Amino acid sequence: MIDTLTPLELDPYGKEFVTDPYPLYRRLRDEAPVYRSATMPFWALTRYDDVYASLRDDQAFISGQGVTIEGTEKGMPYLIIKDAPQHSWHKGLAVKIFTRGRMARLEEFIRVRAIELIEELGQRESYDWAEDFAAKLPMDVIAELTDIPEEYRDEIHRWTDIFTLRGDDADPELIKESHRRRLEIFRELIKDRKRSPKDDVITLLMTSETPDADGNPYRMTEEDIVYHYSELGNAGHETVARALPNCLLALHAFPDQRARLAADLGLAESAADELLRYDNPAQYLGRTTSRDLTLHDVTIPAGERVLMFIASAVNDERRFEHPRTLDITRPIDPRSIHFGAGIHKCLGIHLARTEIRVVLEELFARFPDYTVEPASVTRAATSNLRGVRSLTIRPGRHA
Repeated sequence: MIDTLTPLELDPYGKEFVTDPYPLYRRLRDEAPVYRSATMPFWALTRYDDVYASLRDDQAFISGQGVTIEGTEKGMPYLIIKDAPQHSWHKGLAVKIFTRGRMARLEEFIRVRAIELIEELGQRESYDWAEDFAAKLPMDVIAELTDIPEEYRDEIHRWTDIFTLRGDDADPELIKESHRRRLEIFRELIKDRKRSPKDDVITLLMTSETPDADGNPYRMTEEDIVYHYSELGNAGHETVARALPNCLLALHAFPDQRARLAADLGLAESAADELLRYDNPAQYLGRTTSRDLTLHDVTIPAGERVLMFIASAVNDERRFEHPRTLDITRPIDPRSIHFGAGIHKCLGIHLARTEIRVVLEELFARFPDYTVEPASVTRAATSNLRGVRSLTIRPGRHA
């Protein structure tokens, strides 16, 4: 039951939110679809139609002022904070990475690596699904895509994890050091590519051109490539690393759906999409209003930070029937806003779905009677992702 007596207070870094934001999301959708925080510098949109429309309106809701609550990334050459028209030609280069052929080859790698990890970890009586599996597989996948050497992978994961921490769990100096060190690693790798070009995506970014707004050929600067490389490395593994534990917890909470999936692995594709909808690791995306905007009779002034709560939107009763019930046969939402919408919709959404689908297929094929221990879960506040830092799994007998 939703508590309607306590005042509405949305603290994205608070313990209650990190543990379970969904009751609060429902109150916000019903009582304050345009919410203004009294303690932090942001507004919030939580209904599906509002979030979808605002993410697609890149003229009224701009990204260049930053996409987090703090906006400390303002001015950095990340693709996610570029506005039109610059965004168009930068994305035109980045999209070349995600070709059909490259993604097909990558799926083969995902399956082989997932099987290796599942079999290796399955020899233990128990292991940490979040750290031993969910953190490793996506890192190896994005490293395969971008040719990040093995000796850097654990360090990149560790620094990225530190970089996303917020609230009481965050150390501002370590966050700064994380940003500096990750960029340093990617600069070193780019220098290596300049000396010895390879048939990989970083060399592709270094050598490719795309028309700019005037039709002139545009090529990324070295600093652009450093940030895009870093962006790929961060986004490419952190989201899936958070999603995979969420998946097992959701299946644990709905044993009928777990049994249905175990009996028919052909449902893995729709299950992956439903699991992303049910407990999306990406909670919100930040934008800034470029002009005064009125929604639900509330005016948001120009220059204000607005958080579009995707995780609330994809659990909106106005869009989905019984949204807090997991249904792995639920029709896939054609808009699929799990990872955004509009010009900034995540380029890696299909890759994320593929990783989750393959993991479900291979885990259930090998250890169908695995068990999870929800009491083992630990969580921490992060910039805009929600997931667990630890989750014990007992693989059980081999199929």
